[in-house]
Amino acid sequence: MRSTIETIATDLTDEQGFVYRYLTEDELDGEEGAFALCTFWLAHCWALLGEVGRARELCDRMVSCANDVGLFAEEIDPDTGEMLGNFPQAFTHIGLVNAAWAIHVAERDDQPHTV
Repeated sequence: MRSTIETIATDLTDEQGFVYRYLTEDELDGEEGAFALCTFWLAHCWALLGEVGRARELCDRMVSCANDVGLFAEEIDPDTGEMLGNFPQAFTHIGLVNAAWAIHVAERDDQPHTV
């Protein structure tokens, strides 16, 4: 699992750590944004692996992209912070809650969790 998570973090993220579903040309109009749920999943995974600093940093970066009332869309333009796709996106919010909980537990336990 660690290898898979590291590969995602290396091959499917931008310089800010935001995760993309894919980085290939798709012949669709517009540009693919960072997939918010996948980014929260990565933060969640870091927490489960005991990489709490990485988890918190990525989660905090994503949380800073929420709109003025704390809502997220399906995707985020990492350059502008603009919400893209379905809005609001419940699945993204579930990812936020799960990542935040995993980070909380990892910080409380202060011990690595195995995956």
